[in-house]
Amino acid sequence: MTDLSAGSALPNADVIMGGPPCQGFSSAGMRKSDDDRNTLISVFAQLVVREKPRAFVFENVEGFLTGAGGKYVFELLEPLIEAGYRIHLRKINASNFGVPQHRKRVVAIGGLGWSPSFPMHTHSTLGAPGASLLNGHHLPFSPSFGDATDGLPPAGSRKGTTIPTEHWFSAFSEADQARAKLLKPGQSMRDLPEEHWHKSFGKRANRRVSDGTPTERRGGAPSGLRRLIAMEPSKAITGGALREFVHPVEDRPLTIRECSRLQTFPDNFEFAGTQGEKMQMIGNAVPPRLAEAIARNLLSDLSEAKLEAGTGGLLSFVPTSSNGMSPILQNVVSAVNEKFKSGAQEKLCL
Repeated sequence: MTDLSAGSALPNADVIMGGPPCQGFSSAGMRKSDDDRNTLISVFAQLVVREKPRAFVFENVEGFLTGAGGKYVFELLEPLIEAGYRIHLRKINASNFGVPQHRKRVVAIGGLGWSPSFPMHTHSTLGAPGASLLNGHHLPFSPSFGDATDGLPPAGSRKGTTIPTEHWFSAFSEADQARAKLLKPGQSMRDLPEEHWHKSFGKRANRRVSDGTPTERRGGAPSGLRRLIAMEPSKAITGGALREFVHPVEDRPLTIRECSRLQTFPDNFEFAGTQGEKMQMIGNAVPPRLAEAIARNLLSDLSEAKLEAGTGGLLSFVPTSSNGMSPILQNVVSAVNEKFKSGAQEKLCL
């Protein structure tokens, strides 16, 4: 574990926000529990404890909840609660905050000696597991792929000067182009005849089932190529979106500008580096619209925050919006309940 005792202080701040690198337990990666980057969860918690800001915000992938059997959840919560932070820890879907993609992430918000609120949904959504179980059906629907990309000119088929920039694509390989032509909106490689599957598809599917990676069908096969649906939010944009997603109505990959719009970046936002580096930055980012919703809610809370009697605690824990849970997640929920539930705390939200 990294020792921060001799480190220089951070600039004085009311809030510390962080998203420690998640590749060690991301479902898009190899899920290595001994990945050195996983220890940055502890580093983040230690930094907050040392600097004692009035509040903190933590964001990570949903695999954070079950990685190493829940170890990282405790690495985050234990030192912060002991230091006096009162915390909400919830899995959310960015589409419920006006982001045009189903992007499931874990967010923790904590106040030092006071109880913050958790931002309310601004949008209802379609096409995501558990969406029908959430409150907020009176809210407007989240923007769709079509809404997000409306107004873009036809995409270029080669790199060049485009307005807005980065709105061009590199063509699929011949084999992937054939697959793309067969895919209907919402379909993925598993819907194609096996002779059209990537060679690695079956192997990857078996790995997902064996290691318990959360997926939209709880252990189902990875999608490989997937055609998006124009009238629904996109699937989560990752660093691999250019090679994994097919445009809803055109037989082509997405463009970087389309992906950045789905992440809610404005068109005047420029990305530096190679195509791969640009997509990695876009895919790793917290969507600006989601960040704004969290920041505005916290700013409002801070203006009215009052210190409360008592110690730190877990105000709410919402690990899923679905009816069911994987065995690993059930174990984590039980452990969190046993460790942090007490008469002085609010009832955990499960």
